[in-house]
Amino acid sequence: MAASESVNPVELLREQLEGASPDVLQAMVKAFAQALMSAEADAMCGAGYGQRSGERVNSRNGYRHREWDTRAGTIDLAIPKLRQGSYFPDWLLTHRRRAEQALVSVVATSYLLGVSTRRVEKLVEQLGIRQLSKSQVSEMAAHLDAQVEAFRNRPLDSGHYTFVWMDALTMKVREHGRTVNVHALIAVGVNADGQREVLGLDVASDEDGAGWLAFLRSLTARGLSGVRLVISDAHAGLVQAIGAALPGAAWQRCRTHYLRNLLTKVPKSAQPWIATLVRTIFDQPDADAVRAQFDRVVTTIEAKFPAAAQHLDAARDDLLAFTGFPREIWRQIWSNNPQERLNKEIRRRTDVVGIFPNRTAIIRLVGAVLAEQTDEWTEGRRYMGLELLAKARLIPVQPDQHDTDQPNPAPIAA
Repeated sequence: MAASESVNPVELLREQLEGASPDVLQAMVKAFAQALMSAEADAMCGAGYGQRSGERVNSRNGYRHREWDTRAGTIDLAIPKLRQGSYFPDWLLTHRRRAEQALVSVVATSYLLGVSTRRVEKLVEQLGIRQLSKSQVSEMAAHLDAQVEAFRNRPLDSGHYTFVWMDALTMKVREHGRTVNVHALIAVGVNADGQREVLGLDVASDEDGAGWLAFLRSLTARGLSGVRLVISDAHAGLVQAIGAALPGAAWQRCRTHYLRNLLTKVPKSAQPWIATLVRTIFDQPDADAVRAQFDRVVTTIEAKFPAAAQHLDAARDDLLAFTGFPREIWRQIWSNNPQERLNKEIRRRTDVVGIFPNRTAIIRLVGAVLAEQTDEWTEGRRYMGLELLAKARLIPVQPDQHDTDQPNPAPIAA
């Protein structure tokens, strides 16, 4: 069926709304795409459709149909044909965003590997894709894998990365006929220009010291340097890995995650009171006031809950590492909260898949999301001012509190 040559978008929208059509967005996308192609074809012909003109250099010759996969679903487009030469809209060849393309590729790969077939069919339908051939999946996956590998292995040559946030997200993957948990290790840093940047991604079987050490050494091999503070939750083995791979870097334990751990040490009725007390530590105007308030809070809690007070006191150095840096950036470096939004975006994409067919699929999808996020950060405003970064780098290096040659300190209970 030929496309309509004259489209009134306002009238079309009114008709769709009056008819209570569930495909309003899809119909509008199709209508505007057809109108755009018609205008481009008219420009190539030198005259409008059906118009007589001495400037005409070509004419229409029917249509050919092409399915166009969009976020609104699969749309059947009627592409104008010309009697001389050919016409094809360039924007139909443009690749979708990397993360969306990766998501489609992972879901389709899962389908082809027979993973939860009925469930994956429903997921594909939710994406608005009717079908994908094996050749399409292979071509898409190869293109994406090359992009993600280039991103993961790029040199970290943007100068010093003063602050680095690290986190691990648990993913489910099928291996050897079983569904197992693996851990996606992610590092984000602030580069010399004050912009946030995803530094690396890897998948480890266990979230232990060996996995973190290998990950950190891969980052330093690519050029990671100048790290003064690493912010993270108390992941197993991470502190020792920091001492071995990033000498001179301090560790800031995420205050938000720690508070959740601390509250498990007191009755539920006392948790609001304990949480309010601990938060007062971080509301102080300078480092000396923070340390003094920390002492007062420990003393106050000890009167009623000595075990909780001991737990808090043992975490003192790790919770107060941020006080060694300028006051203006405390809020950005005393927790892992800046990375929570990134984690939510990753989860939003990975939850669609549920169980990944292999580790390559995890790296493909998560890597595409991280590459897109780095692009957005690069185009956005600075995360930290250059003057504040310079002040942070001038702070004298303290003796390495995580020196691996020294006896390991008593572990802090979760």
